[in-house]
Amino acid sequence: MGGKGLPLSSFIEYRRLTMNEDTEPVPRARAEEYASWFKALADATRIQLVSLLARRRAPMSVGEIVAASGVGQSTVSHHLKILAEVRFVLVERRGTTSLYRINEACVRCFPTAADVVMGAPAPAVPADEKDPAP
Repeated sequence: MGGKGLPLSSFIEYRRLTMNEDTEPVPRARAEEYASWFKALADATRIQLVSLLARRRAPMSVGEIVAASGVGQSTVSHHLKILAEVRFVLVERRGTTSLYRINEACVRCFPTAADVVMGAPAPAVPADEKDPAP
């Protein structure tokens, strides 16, 4: 469960996001989903962690993230938990180690969500770039 009681299904999926052609606002369920994404990025440390993982493009342990970011272990763990709840980062368990990596779908999907909220037309997604839902 992510955010304030948002269902677990409120995770990032790669899909084409659209906005009504008229002046209708974003539907409430979608607005809540987007709000959970924006809220997850409403912290400088979380932005740093997302940026690090997006640029590395490889799974990293908490220790590696701590060393690369200069942020304390408990703080990194706290923020990774929040980012994992909205699926900006994915967790892979290997024995007793958890490895974190960026959710590639979020790299493509998040800017489109911002466009939809701000009223910009959502770009079309080429069929060969579509990933199956997780």
